[in-house]
Amino acid sequence: MKANIYKYKLVIAAIAVILASCEKDFFDTDSPSAMDVSVFKSADMVEQTIGGIYNIFGEQNYRARLVGGYVAMNTDIEWNGQTGEKGSLATYNVSKGTGSVSDATHKDPWSYLNAAVERANVAIDGIEEYSDTTDATIRYLLGEALTLRSYCYLELVKLWGDVPACFKSFDGKDLNDLYVYKTDRNVIFEQLRKDLRRAAELMHWSEECPGKAKNYTGRPSRAAALGLLARMDLMYAGMALRPNTFTIGGTSDCSVQYNIKDAAERQAVYQEAVWACSEIIMHEDKLEPSFEDIWRKLCADETDYSKSEFIWAIPYLDGARGQVLSLCGLKINSTTVAGKMINTVYYGDGKNDTKVQAMIRIVPTFLWDFEDNDKRMAVTVCPFQWEYDNGSGQSSDPSAFPGSTLQKNKLYQKFGKAKDWYLGKYRVEWMKRSYSANEDGIDMPVLRYADVVLMYAEAAIGSMEGNAPTNLYGLNPQEQFDKIRERAGLSSKPLNMENLMAERAYEFCGENIRKYDLMRWNKLGSQLKLTMDRLANMDAGTGEFAGRCDSVYFTYKTSDEDLTQTSDTTYIFDQLIGLRKGDKRPAGFDKKQGWISKSIYEDEGARVLSPETFYLYAEGVDVDMRHYWPIFDVDINASNGTLWNDYGY
Repeated sequence: MKANIYKYKLVIAAIAVILASCEKDFFDTDSPSAMDVSVFKSADMVEQTIGGIYNIFGEQNYRARLVGGYVAMNTDIEWNGQTGEKGSLATYNVSKGTGSVSDATHKDPWSYLNAAVERANVAIDGIEEYSDTTDATIRYLLGEALTLRSYCYLELVKLWGDVPACFKSFDGKDLNDLYVYKTDRNVIFEQLRKDLRRAAELMHWSEECPGKAKNYTGRPSRAAALGLLARMDLMYAGMALRPNTFTIGGTSDCSVQYNIKDAAERQAVYQEAVWACSEIIMHEDKLEPSFEDIWRKLCADETDYSKSEFIWAIPYLDGARGQVLSLCGLKINSTTVAGKMINTVYYGDGKNDTKVQAMIRIVPTFLWDFEDNDKRMAVTVCPFQWEYDNGSGQSSDPSAFPGSTLQKNKLYQKFGKAKDWYLGKYRVEWMKRSYSANEDGIDMPVLRYADVVLMYAEAAIGSMEGNAPTNLYGLNPQEQFDKIRERAGLSSKPLNMENLMAERAYEFCGENIRKYDLMRWNKLGSQLKLTMDRLANMDAGTGEFAGRCDSVYFTYKTSDEDLTQTSDTTYIFDQLIGLRKGDKRPAGFDKKQGWISKSIYEDEGARVLSPETFYLYAEGVDVDMRHYWPIFDVDINASNGTLWNDYGY
């Protein structure tokens, strides 16, 4: 059962006074009310104050814009299926006034993240000045606030590059403290290194954390602080799009370059990442034996730290707002499936019926690339959506659905064209409860143990430049790398950057990681171009895709799991042939024996992978000058000249 700390209403007067300064836009000039210091005399009240930071993650333009589908897209393995303005966020063609992520009332991602930073600043400053920091619970809460602030800053840097560095709360005494200038991100990285190391000292391992934080994935622990430190270190020691000279007012003179110019300093940061990961690995082995069970447990609200691979996931309560599954999950046809499939509801109003928008889709070349027998493939890539009808759109032969008839409705997996393959890590059928509309309440993953293992392996070999640290803390990087492959059912491969980059793709597809990996490796632009070239060959059946099947051939079987709310049968694919390298039309293909064939690359005469309609980045865009979103006009206009755009925006 999820802890209920974040379900509270902020009606306690003392808390409301503190949060009053944060409800307004980050750059609002109104002075906040004075801080009621009595709040920080009680651990319970401090905990409630920190709960105000978490409240930000539930706001509409946070949970619906920064969870998935808009951020971290497009890559060489994932793409956003939206069109128009929403699609432009993923095709590197976003404008400074894009309405989906900018808002004249400052209820936009930029403002919300900065508001979360300010709430964390209030908590940190208040605890340090007024609380008893020898108390174990207070120390944990201080570490939690530092971790939350660091997490928000990492999100800001991933989305916008250089951002204001504001590490103290605004006390209303000097308005110059309210308008903070955009800052070189290295200043922020260095502060986060200090903060996360300190947070790791203040917080215990999860099983030793106080109160509701004990053994709970919804609250950070020492492992979360160390894992975020390693993630930040790999960003910091890696490459990024940056102004060649930091210029107040903005510049188009930018390039992808190392954040840290000195190789010895980069090696020291890799050494820190190795240390941070090794601390976690030597303390606990949280690698879930089954890759599928990682996601079944998440969808089923498993928040017991000892039973989950997740080190930290932002908590959303049952009935609370959260759109992780709705935005990122396996698609269902809400019109027909809602109310028929387990965990769905149907009201018939078109508004409150269970929805899965399925904004994250799989780039079809990625399915082609999986090694045979990789257990992650069937979990990650779903070339279908759930449908409920009589199945006549799949086949007119009654043998296609064993034990059923064409007059009888059924729940089944409906094959999709190459542009309609979905992420399968988040599934309605794996939930333990139902949800209406698009507010599913699934926790938002931040960090899982497999990432720690692969970050250790990468840092240990010095990432792209091979600038390897000297102290590996008694662990063998090859053995750590192999643990991930072994779980996937695969044999060992040499640990090198080529293999590690591929392994991170197979392991973390759809987890808002790939784009930022490619950015720090200076591979984003080149990988997207390569993938577009491969997609053209896949569409034409040329190059490496010469001889590929034009059609998929499949049969159905009844599911061992009862996935309906009625007595209707559920049908899943039995044999599915034609999507992989070397597949051929089955010798025994016979529609009278239940076989079905569907075109993969053509839809009513149109090529679904035609570059005119299927593209990962807009025509004429230089992806390597568009790693970041622009700071939107509404935020710049409210900044009193302290914000600007670089990168040619």
